[in-house]
Amino acid sequence: MSESLDIQIDSGSCGEAELFALQVLDDSMEPEFAKGCIIIIDPSGVVQNGCFVLARLQGDDLIFRQLLVQDDRYYLKPMRSSYDTLEIDGLHQISGVIVQRAGTRRSYHKHYD
Repeated sequence: MSESLDIQIDSGSCGEAELFALQVLDDSMEPEFAKGCIIIIDPSGVVQNGCFVLARLQGDDLIFRQLLVQDDRYYLKPMRSSYDTLEIDGLHQISGVIVQRAGTRRSYHKHYD
């Protein structure tokens, strides 16, 4: 099953390169990112194989997945196998890199490089 987020990012007074936060809406990235946790996205973050990304699909749909690069092809992979791995056209579809997981407990906070 494939599920995308039906949201729009309103930058308001924020610059395009400023960090922003979103809440995870499904269980596709568990156990690393639980449903309801907050992720911090860096729109100007370094995109590399294996990093967690926010990607733009057709139209304004956004999806949170792990980026896999294999033989010059780009895939968005969920942590749970019950969700589909999607192929994307290229890195131009990446809207940002997840740099932190936040939660109500300090022990749940984690930074990603």
